[in-house]
Amino acid sequence: MEAKQFSGILNGAVPGEPVKKDENSRRGNWGNQIEFVLTSVGYAVGLGNVWRFPYLCYRNGGGAFMFPYFIMLVFCGIPLFFLELSFGQFTSLGCLGVWKVSPMFKGVGYGMMVVSTYIGIYYNVVICIAFYYFFMSMTNLLPWTYCNNPWNTPDCSGVVGTPRANATFANVSAVVSGVTEIVNRTKRTSPSEEYWRNYVLNISDGIGNFGEVRLPILGCLAVSWVVVFLCLIRGVKSSGKVVYFTATFPYVVLTILFIRGITLEGAVSGIKYYLTPQWQKILDAKVWGDAASQIFYSLGCAWGGLITMASYNKFHNNCFRDSIIISVTNCGTSVYAGFVIFSILGFMAHHLGVDVSEVADHGPGLAFVAYPEALTLLPISPLWSLLFFFMLILLGLGTQFCLLETLVTAIVDEIGTDWIIRNKTYVTLGIAIVGFLLGVPLTTQAGIYWLLLMDNYAASFSLVVISCIMCICIMYVYGHKNYFKDVEMMLGFPPPIFFRICWRFVSPLIISFILIFTVIQYKPITYNDYVYPGWSLVIGFAMALSSVICIPIYALFKIAMSEGSTFVERLKNSLKPDLDWGPALQEHRKGRYATTGPESVEVCPLKEDLKDEGKEKLKEKEDEIGLTIPGSNGSTLNPTPSA
Repeated sequence: MEAKQFSGILNGAVPGEPVKKDENSRRGNWGNQIEFVLTSVGYAVGLGNVWRFPYLCYRNGGGAFMFPYFIMLVFCGIPLFFLELSFGQFTSLGCLGVWKVSPMFKGVGYGMMVVSTYIGIYYNVVICIAFYYFFMSMTNLLPWTYCNNPWNTPDCSGVVGTPRANATFANVSAVVSGVTEIVNRTKRTSPSEEYWRNYVLNISDGIGNFGEVRLPILGCLAVSWVVVFLCLIRGVKSSGKVVYFTATFPYVVLTILFIRGITLEGAVSGIKYYLTPQWQKILDAKVWGDAASQIFYSLGCAWGGLITMASYNKFHNNCFRDSIIISVTNCGTSVYAGFVIFSILGFMAHHLGVDVSEVADHGPGLAFVAYPEALTLLPISPLWSLLFFFMLILLGLGTQFCLLETLVTAIVDEIGTDWIIRNKTYVTLGIAIVGFLLGVPLTTQAGIYWLLLMDNYAASFSLVVISCIMCICIMYVYGHKNYFKDVEMMLGFPPPIFFRICWRFVSPLIISFILIFTVIQYKPITYNDYVYPGWSLVIGFAMALSSVICIPIYALFKIAMSEGSTFVERLKNSLKPDLDWGPALQEHRKGRYATTGPESVEVCPLKEDLKDEGKEKLKEKEDEIGLTIPGSNGSTLNPTPSA
């Protein structure tokens, strides 16, 4: 009996409820609930947790930044995460299908697809560069250790000194030669930076000068897309098995690097720099803005991935519990990664005799310049480099799996035929090929400029707009009481009052604050000393608007295509839920979703019968929505399950 109960919990059943098979045989489900949690952790925990959060933390007051960070997690991050998970799980549909809740807002789903497309293109390029560094670390001597390479310039000055026999494996205390020269230089160029700029990227002089395709990077991009495709070849059935490794092993690597880092001289000073609170910065609005933005973007809200992953859950899975576990794990990983990063950077600053702020960096500068340079100071540096870049690869792949699955699921759900469902693998292959081809320009000598442009514009304020409109649609157009009843029918209990308040008031206000903050703090993008030309910024804004513009365009289209003799009638009809809105399986369509007649008999009615039945359902739904509902959880409308 206990074994059956445990199996039921793994499969997403509500404790105390009889375990029954509710597998969506047509669409598929996760093998068990652990697969969903690990996939969602892999999706939310990405490269930004390692290369963005630690930098934001030390820049915004160290330990003091944790206070607004966790406040934003509680009042915005977890509620939005729970909202998206419950939204997808209730209907068992992807980011397009869920908008049967209010068809006029289906453009929000298309906007999510556009955002996921942009992110998927450039994110895999970052992964492929990590693949390249991983392959280049399979050597006795890391190629960015010294300044005696063909790509180095006279300004290059390494932290290890000049090469000599067994220098790679020498004692750490013996690798500090030349420090005085380094400190006295007005501008020091490290071997790792020149390796990154002059060899890996062979960077051009501007975004308009594409130059040639970097063939090693192109090859690694192909490898990256092949790996992603193979892991998703059977959809969630295959990716659900892969995440047992890809979502857990990065924590093993982080722990290994953390243990190695804290044993180094100067590590404590780096960690102090990371955590020492500067409480006066709490009064700075920018600190709160950065905290809210980091929570919002880190959790992957409004990408469509959360809705998609949850749509493969079984109907009664406790997604409330999952949302808390995944959100807290994501933020905990960010904090933990800060210790790993700053212990090594503190060690490097100690040997250079400079402040930690002079070696701290974020984004690609941290992952491919600062941290790799610090690793050259360690004995057996290729080993630590292999571990670090393997961790980056796994972190990136976990997010990339969900980005690709979001697009595949949206297309398959939208077409919805048996043929497209049976041949879902070909859809995955087609999207992977298109994604690879669209990523080729990012492997040119100007690729890094375009990658950063997409990162800063294609997935910035548009996500905030999408998320805000989603909250408005669910809470105020569909109706918060209706949605609370849906969640109670699915979970067996109504959403806690805290989440009801956050969904209706607090989270939309915070999202609006993020949007205003983003606009006020906007500065044209730069890369080191390079200032982007005006025409490239226009392209950036066009990419940002391309996802948002889907919303009004589709809304106008839906209104024009809806029934009604006047604009107001068409508007009202376009806002009403579709007739088939609700749980996907017949056995879960209870209460106001229940259909008349014996459920065991399936009849294929004529078109005329369907039309008449549809009108009756619509009238019943309108009557129910118009009733006065006592209490927000709608428990009086929950029928007693029949035997």
